[in-house]
Formats: sequence, C-alpha cells, structure tokens
Amino acid sequence: MPTEQYGKNQKNSIKMLLSNTYFWVVLIYFSAIIFLSFFTRKLASRSVADYLVAGRNLGVVFCAVVVAAEWLGGMSTIGVSEKAFTTMSFQPILYNVSTAMGMLIIGFTVAKWYRQQNVHTVSEMLDFLFGKDAKKISAIVFLIAYITLAYVQMQTAASVLSAIFQISWLSAIIVSAVVITLYTYVGGMHALAITSVAHTFMMFFGIGIATITGMINIGGFESLQTILAAKGAPSNIYNPFSAGLSDALSLLLGGVLGGMAAQASIQPIFAAKNAETAKKAALLSSALIAPFGVMTALLGLIGATGYYVNTATVNPKMVLTTLLTNPEFIHPVWGALALAGILAAILSTVGPVNFAVVTIATKDIYHGFINPKAEEQKVISVAKKLVILVTLVTLPLAIVFQKGILDAAYVSYAIRSIGAIVILLGLYQKRFITPLAVKLAFIGGTSAIFLFMLAAKMKWFNIDKTYGAVFFAIVFIIIGNLITKFRNKKAI
Repeated sequence: MPTEQYGKNQKNSIKMLLSNTYFWVVLIYFSAIIFLSFFTRKLASRSVADYLVAGRNLGVVFCAVVVAAEWLGGMSTIGVSEKAFTTMSFQPILYNVSTAMGMLIIGFTVAKWYRQQNVHTVSEMLDFLFGKDAKKISAIVFLIAYITLAYVQMQTAASVLSAIFQISWLSAIIVSAVVITLYTYVGGMHALAITSVAHTFMMFFGIGIATITGMINIGGFESLQTILAAKGAPSNIYNPFSAGLSDALSLLLGGVLGGMAAQASIQPIFAAKNAETAKKAALLSSALIAPFGVMTALLGLIGATGYYVNTATVNPKMVLTTLLTNPEFIHPVWGALALAGILAAILSTVGPVNFAVVTIATKDIYHGFINPKAEEQKVISVAKKLVILVTLVTLPLAIVFQKGILDAAYVSYAIRSIGAIVILLGLYQKRFITPLAVKLAFIGGTSAIFLFMLAAKMKWFNIDKTYGAVFFAIVFIIIGNLITKFRNKKAI
C-alpha cells in the first residue's frame, strides 16, 4: 500500500474513533476511575493494613458494595451472556444465585471469625486453625486459583475494549492490563473500595437500561421463549435446570463453596470495622449479586435470537458487546452507558482478583516465610512491586489460554471449594480434621481438578472438576485423619 494511502486510512480511522460515542463515554469513565484512585494514595501508604485491607475501617454499605462488585465482574457479564447464548437457557444465572447463596452462608458462619482474627488472607486463617504447614500449602494452591481467575477476567476486559475502541483483542488486553495495574498500584484496597462504589452504580444503571430496551424490542418474555424454541432451545428457557442437571448443580456447588475461601471477595470482609459489620456486609452483598446475572443472561438470550447478532459468525465472548454496539438494538448513547457498565463490572472484579494474588504473595509467601521480620514500608514496597509482577504473569496467560470463561473460572472455584470444606470443619468440627488431613486435601483435591481436566481433553472420561475437587478433598481428609490416628497409636 502506498505511504500516502496508508496515511489517509490512518487519519480516517482516527476520525471515526473520535466521532465514536462509545469511545468517549468509556474514555471519560476510565479517566474518572484513575482520578479517583489518586485520592487514596496517602491513605494507602501509611501501613500494610492500610494498603491491603483499607485500615480495617470499612462500614456495612461500603464493605457490602465492594464484596458484590468483586463478584459482579467478567463472569457475571461476558461469561453469563456467553453461556446463555450458547446453551439458549437461563442456566448461567446459577452462577450469580450460587454466589449470593454463598455470601449468605458466609454471613451466618465464617464472616465474624475471619474479622475477629485480624487476618489478611484465607491462608492466615488456616494458619490459626491448623499451623504453618497448612498456611504454606494453601497459599500456593490459592495462588494457582487466583492467577487462573485473574487471566480470565483480563480476557473479559479485552472483549469489551476491543469492541469499543475498534482495536485488536491483543491491544485491548494490554490496555486493560495497564489501567487496572495503575489504579491498584496507586491506592491498594482503599482505591478498590472507592472505585467499586462507582463501578456498582454504573453497572446496574447501564445494564439495566440495556435489558429493559432489549426486552421491549424483542416483545417480552413469552416472545423470547417462542423465538428461541423455534431455534431448538429447551422447552422452558427460564428454567435454569433445563440445559442439564449435572452442569447446573456444578455451578451451584462451585459458587456456594468457592465463595467461602475466596480471597478477593473475602478481603473486604477482612477490612470491615468489626465482626458484626463483616457479617451484615456479607448478607447485604447477596441482595446485589443475585439479580445482576438475570439481566446479562437475558441479553445473551436476546443475542441468540439472531435478530441483532449474526449467530453464525459471532465469537460467543463478544455477543454482549456486539449487541450493545448495534444501533438497531439500542441507541449509541444508551449502548455506550451499558458498555461502561460492563467495563465497570469487569474492573470491579479484575482489580480485587489481581490484588488477591498480590495479598497472598505478600502476606503468605513473602512476609510469612521469606522475610517475616520485614518492616511495614518494606512490605508495602514489595506489595506494590507484586502488583506489576502479577500483571506480567497473567498477561501472557490471558493471550495463550482462551476457552469458555465460566469453564476456566471454575478451576478457581473448584480449588476454593477445598478451602471452604477445610475452614468449615476447622471452625465447627475440628475434631474431624487434622493438620495432615488439611495438607492432603489441598494436594489431592487440586491434583484431581487438573487430572479431570486432562481426562476430559483426552476424551478418557468426563467428570466435572468441582465434583472431583470436593470428592477427593473429603477422601484425602479421611485418609489424613486415619494416618494421624495410626501414628498417634504407634507413638503410644
């Protein structure tokens, strides 16, 4: 292509971008979020507790919104709509329903214990219950879980940005990584708390408008059912169990158990003012989590009708963004606000997920074992460096490993389910679990997850990874208890 023609094409592309409503709305939102994070800079630099758990000073509403915002991310938007689109069912709403149920259970069970112990991580809680070895092995396993979740969330951010800015998916991955790293680095948990309030408002406002518009356009619930039934959808698309009982139960099990040992969503509970605040915040967050998945699932189903999205060619990950950038479906201004809402949802999760990896690596690995005598400012310095390192690790993973968002994310949920079982037993039935059983549960359960994934890929057999994690965790707990009992008898 001649240089003159290339330059003309570049100018035309820039002109189109600058006249793009979606571009300006999202750019303004991005700028506002980064600006907000700078207000927290001084607060975040005073101590390790200030940087990692906001000085343990979050009130009920603030804490609840941060917890909910962490759950309402890429999986609740891109992931749920993708799954609704491919299954033509309401099954993926079980992701939000189960996590809401999980937060209710946390509120009535472990929330007060987490806050009373003044811990920074789930592994520190396991240290309190079972000792240093349990902390060490669980920290490594939770790092695997959250690095997996971090790269999946980064992929969802790229799906939105590539649609808005009309750039390649690879470029969008890099842009999202830079923005998330910047505001997390600057303000720590204070920044995540303040920006989460803005994110939550924007996501409900934007997605709410898009859902109402979509249902009016399609003719209501009955019309949507009729259109999809003609395309081979289940007889009742609004029954979340109609697309398969096993998959549905896996979503429920993973969501309920995965929440109890979820560093990213529990970290705000560690930051609550007191134990009672932690409990109330966990309960309140469930009221925000459950309804959101219904809206994004409906948008995925509207996309599956083929009226506004070419179902034959569209990438399922891009269904939601393709729908919202179609002016025949929604006015560009409202579509831009909805896209900003999706981006808000994703940012509200990616930041805490990345920060969960940072917190685990800082408190459990560096301050817990490598340099336990490190001074406050040294630990903060290491944490900030780890913010950048986590991005450098998750970025290539996001580029290389691309599969169904909910499916990949449930690797993390399956691992955290092991932690939930161990913590519940440790708090309420400690006589049924020993430190050796804890170590074996994490090693055996996590190994089972990757074994089952390999077996499914090689087509040897196909058993859900969440079921495998829970089953083998229980089996290894029993084995660990028996070995401990045998050793104790032998010692006598």
